[in-house]
Amino acid sequence: MKDKEEPGRPTWNRQIEFTLAGIGCAVGLGNIWRFPYLCYRSGGGAFLVPYLLMLVVLGIPLLHMELTLGQYLRRGPVLALTKACPLLKGVGMATVAISFIMCTYYNIIITWALYYMFSSFRSELAWENCNNTWNTVNCTDQVTNSSYASTASQQFFNFRVLERTRGVEETGSLRWELFLLMLLAWILVYLCIFKGVKSTGKVVYFTALFPYVVLLALLINNVQLPGAMDGIRFFIIPDWNKLLNVEVWVNAAAQIFNSIGIGFGSLMAMASYNSYNNNILKDTLAIAITNSVTSIFAGFVIFSAFGYMSHLQNVPVSEIAVDGPGLVFVVYPQAFVTMPVAPLWAVLFFFMLLCLGLDSQFAMVEVMVTSLLDSYSKPILKYLRRKEFLVLVVCCAAFLMGIPHVMQVGIYVFQLMDHYTAIVSIMFLAFFEIIGVCWLYGVKRLSSNLVEMTGKPPSIFFKVCWWVICPVLITVILVFSVIQFKPARYESYEYPAWAQGVGWIIALASIIWIPLGALHTLWVLPGSFTEKLKKSITPFSLEDELEGSHYQEKFEDLEVIRSAVPPSIKDPIQTNL
Repeated sequence: MKDKEEPGRPTWNRQIEFTLAGIGCAVGLGNIWRFPYLCYRSGGGAFLVPYLLMLVVLGIPLLHMELTLGQYLRRGPVLALTKACPLLKGVGMATVAISFIMCTYYNIIITWALYYMFSSFRSELAWENCNNTWNTVNCTDQVTNSSYASTASQQFFNFRVLERTRGVEETGSLRWELFLLMLLAWILVYLCIFKGVKSTGKVVYFTALFPYVVLLALLINNVQLPGAMDGIRFFIIPDWNKLLNVEVWVNAAAQIFNSIGIGFGSLMAMASYNSYNNNILKDTLAIAITNSVTSIFAGFVIFSAFGYMSHLQNVPVSEIAVDGPGLVFVVYPQAFVTMPVAPLWAVLFFFMLLCLGLDSQFAMVEVMVTSLLDSYSKPILKYLRRKEFLVLVVCCAAFLMGIPHVMQVGIYVFQLMDHYTAIVSIMFLAFFEIIGVCWLYGVKRLSSNLVEMTGKPPSIFFKVCWWVICPVLITVILVFSVIQFKPARYESYEYPAWAQGVGWIIALASIIWIPLGALHTLWVLPGSFTEKLKKSITPFSLEDELEGSHYQEKFEDLEVIRSAVPPSIKDPIQTNL
């Protein structure tokens, strides 16, 4: 029986703070650019069919699984998975590695948002026309499909914000403006989380809720613009033929997976600070459903703006949408130019991006901090004294690792890391996590954990999903991700072979912990290989073995002391032993 209370471990002041933090973690920049793009590419409203189905059979059950494990074991992903399945404890280490790698480059998006927000405090937006020092002769004020011409907003992003080089081979110089803004972004992150859940719980009341106010205001403004309904119709009217394409279904599952954050360890770490008897199903539904509703809501906002641009430029909506950062830093800023009170809408929009980015960044940093304290709290606190200094060290390390992103080559580094981390690594991590928890830790044990905490067992729906549907789906997604894998590229630029090799090294930086963790477990467990293997897939066996070794060492030390005691006083000690 697990102890229900753990002295010294902080908890959320109010349970609503965890719910808001979870929503803030799940709802991020991907809801604003990735979902609308996938919907556009996959047949508009037809994409919503597999998307909502995957939410029900994949997203909600796996989120429920992660939150249950984190709350019951009251540990971050490393120790939680070490306890649940010692053989796959490396999965927990890998989630920490991938979260830390992502937080080093995810903050550059917050940096760009800050740059745009500060650039919007002027009567005329900087990307409104081509009469600027950074514009080239092929600049145009109109949306165009020409491979020669580029819009004013494209040139502002490429030649003013990034000052990008021609490729990853040219590093260029440091962009001091971006460097200082990235420093500001990390200061904001630190100030919001340095007190742990006590400070994060207060901040999320604003950062998790304010984006909805801005999205609603933008939607009300956008639907009144000419052509907006054309964009919305493109968004919601399905192209049913697209449903025959397997890639659409795989994309829907992958979007649910990446958007909610299954496999990143963030929500498991935050759930470890819940009260032991918290109703985890309520939080699961709130986080998963709010995340998907936000994506659909953002789709209406984005596509209404696309419809407006289509009307102004007489260009089909299908030729406007762009993937990745270009959607929010090129296409949407172009839509602001002709809106009434354009600077106001621009400031609100980029401040909303700042809030969305900070929420997700909180969670990724918290994974690292929680895992370090779970595993090495005594030596860390011996030297750093306070948790606040550990958070500072983690933020400083991530800041230093993020410096290549604020050089002129930065956008190429960003795209390379994002491709090999968010697309390649996470699928492998998720596959092994599901195998470890659903099959090796076991649905029966997971169900009993829920009964012990809440007094209610999971429904038959969750049991079937955990045992059959989720493992099958993630296997299919992994297989198709490998089959359909395409090397990283940025717009028309193709990375050289050596850069792709660096990308695979980045991917392995997280994946490698899975086999290393398995080998270490088999090494430390006693017995023959068969006995080691059996123990390695038995929950809590590694913990029990280490505790047994600890007590054995204590006993041997006592025996050494006893042997050195003179015979005249040995008998009392013998009696006590």
